[in-house]
Amino acid sequence: MLPEPEKPTVATHWGTYRARWEGGELTALDPVAEDPDPSPIAGSMIDALNNPSRILRPAVRRSFLETGHRAGGEGRGAEPFVEVTWEEALDLAAAELDRVRKSHGNGAIYGGSYGWASAGRFHHAQSQIHRFLNTIGGYTRSVQNYSYAAADAIVPHVLGDKRGLVSRHTSWDVIAKASGLIVMFGGAPRKNAQVSSGGIARHIVGEAIATAQKNGAEIVSVSPIRDDTVGDPDPEWLPVRPTSDVALMLGLAHTLAIEGLADRAFLERYTTGYDRFEAYLFGRHDGTPKDADWAASRTDIPAETIRALARRMAGTRTFIMMAWSLQRADHGEQPYFMAITLAAMLGQIGLPGGGFGFGYASVNGIGNDVPEMSWPSLPQGNNAITDFIPVARIADMLLGPGETYDFNGERRRYPDIRLVYWAGGNPFHHHQDLNRLRHAWQRPETIIVHESWWNPLARHADIVFPATTALERNDIAAASRDRFISASHRIAEPAGETRDDFAIFTGLAARLKVEEAFTDGRNEEGWLRHLYGIARQRGSETGLDLPDFDTFWRTGLCLFPAPAKDRNLLDDFRDDPETNPLPTPSGRIELFSETLDGFGYDDCPGHAAWLEPREWLESPAAIRFPLHLLSNQPKTRLHSQYDSGSHSRAHKLHGREPIRMHPDDAAARGIGDGDIVRVFNTRGACLAAVRLSDALRPGVVQLSTGAWYDPLDPAAPDSLDKHGNPNVLTRDEGTSRLGQGPSAQSCLVEVERFEGEVPEITAFDPPAFAARPTAKTVEREG
Repeated sequence: MLPEPEKPTVATHWGTYRARWEGGELTALDPVAEDPDPSPIAGSMIDALNNPSRILRPAVRRSFLETGHRAGGEGRGAEPFVEVTWEEALDLAAAELDRVRKSHGNGAIYGGSYGWASAGRFHHAQSQIHRFLNTIGGYTRSVQNYSYAAADAIVPHVLGDKRGLVSRHTSWDVIAKASGLIVMFGGAPRKNAQVSSGGIARHIVGEAIATAQKNGAEIVSVSPIRDDTVGDPDPEWLPVRPTSDVALMLGLAHTLAIEGLADRAFLERYTTGYDRFEAYLFGRHDGTPKDADWAASRTDIPAETIRALARRMAGTRTFIMMAWSLQRADHGEQPYFMAITLAAMLGQIGLPGGGFGFGYASVNGIGNDVPEMSWPSLPQGNNAITDFIPVARIADMLLGPGETYDFNGERRRYPDIRLVYWAGGNPFHHHQDLNRLRHAWQRPETIIVHESWWNPLARHADIVFPATTALERNDIAAASRDRFISASHRIAEPAGETRDDFAIFTGLAARLKVEEAFTDGRNEEGWLRHLYGIARQRGSETGLDLPDFDTFWRTGLCLFPAPAKDRNLLDDFRDDPETNPLPTPSGRIELFSETLDGFGYDDCPGHAAWLEPREWLESPAAIRFPLHLLSNQPKTRLHSQYDSGSHSRAHKLHGREPIRMHPDDAAARGIGDGDIVRVFNTRGACLAAVRLSDALRPGVVQLSTGAWYDPLDPAAPDSLDKHGNPNVLTRDEGTSRLGQGPSAQSCLVEVERFEGEVPEITAFDPPAFAARPTAKTVEREG
């Protein structure tokens, strides 16, 4: 039996909390004292346990219950559900899995998930579903993520691996002590840094920026949104035209080169291919020098401002930060390629406080000083199916089985998916062009989902298993970007008939004769003790002294000291590039990549380049849709999680997601603060409520992601979204043939006042339920 905790701890993606009871009732989650800047998102977790959208029993789409996979997918999202017993739901799901793998092979099963469902090391939905599917023969998987897919593809071609993107960043401590100038492309938004995969003990971004400013660092925020960056005093703001950052960096680079400010010695010793890039920069082949005047015409930043910034960057220790958000746009690989090129021209890579890094404040923990230790997680096993897709190409896959596509130098073919199994994540939040996704979602024969609430994913499923929340199960959290390990105690009884993912998959595994392979003979407590034992062993190898499991479980949180040695990206390479070469073909930073050039992609050449976006404020489409939509991360929830909770709903306007507009743009359209508006383009339309703000540059509107998709007519293929989900508007096209990442930030819209009766929000209501069919259910195959 697990020991009784002294004061129960709850570990989440947005912080670590202590449970508080009054009169035997759970009333609050209080942030741990060690956290200097806790997130308020936890305020939604308690009331969401039993709000009306909670899924309490297994349910099956009515026509699917009647006729099985022959029902087709047209009714998904519109048909009522029938609640069934656990035995019936598990039998039905196991039979469908068995039918598909026997009739079409395991490659016809797509295992969808996303890593944000739970911060725990055991109840991690992505690990659970992948482990289960691997025990029954494998599945088609996805690679990359929506956060930095394009960067994930390009950075290894330039540096040889992903350092500076996902790991081994220069620490905030080094930046705060040594940087004289920090240039932030995309800012450093505090709202993004309130979350991090795997959990958080201490939110660090606010205090890190404050320390840097106290030490004399100047901050320049390059963003269409002024309050993307926190600071006191306010950072200098360059309100760049959206998606033109590469043009700005080229203007900076041209100034460095033409004025003799580029570090030629560094370029000669540590890079390869600069001469090919410089020929492009000077326009030797296309006749167009990419100078500050050229950049000004694309960025809307004055040429003299660009030249002055280049001189400042060359005249002091400068650190270039770039948010992950810049890659979620047309040609999203290029900002990363260009940032590394610009940092190389400054010649400060590897020096304390100089160089570059990606993702600072995109999540909490980037730049955190953490022990060099790999925390254990639930083993996923081996996948016998080698096929995969880039994660953002799911609609392409479902709509075009057998079609070919390019990806990172390969010519690949989309598989023919018959069954989608999803546990953890909500594609009707994070995918683009939801009307197109709805069409694609009708194609599979069967869709099985684990969910806690009746969100859009659950509503568009055939078989729905009700899952417990983090408050209703025991787990262990330990984040790779933080220096802690925490118990996450069960502090609430499972609502209704909910079960955790492990229990659901165990039930299916028993029916498919693989229970022992899936469970490895362990229950929840057995797995927690096993994983902690591995953590304790690895900790001792790196100098971390973890208590025994029972002591850990009672006390709940272990916070480790920061490593004594400062961390600076590529310092060993700078010290001795011959002894410590990069894992690139040349061993150096590849400012021109022969590999990339050999792919022959016109949308991702061998050097960093300005490739005009297909949809931006200077494109022909801007005549009809003259506002650039930025669909960034929300302040009040993690992605779409807990949108039904009190904290998220309290910050809506008239029950709808707020859209920020510059007062000039609103006045030109007769729109006032608080008005309900229709936001639209050729892909779709949604309603939102206006908040006026001069923190945006004119011509830009901002509508955060995560509002649960709420179509006016669930049966209509291209219905108006009533709630304010920006992904009915965004483009579902790959960033390039290299990365195939999402391009949501390349999006133009128009906004108009909504006239007429405003429809009610129904996103948080449960779906319609039907009585069991009276006719005998059709016998299913398999």
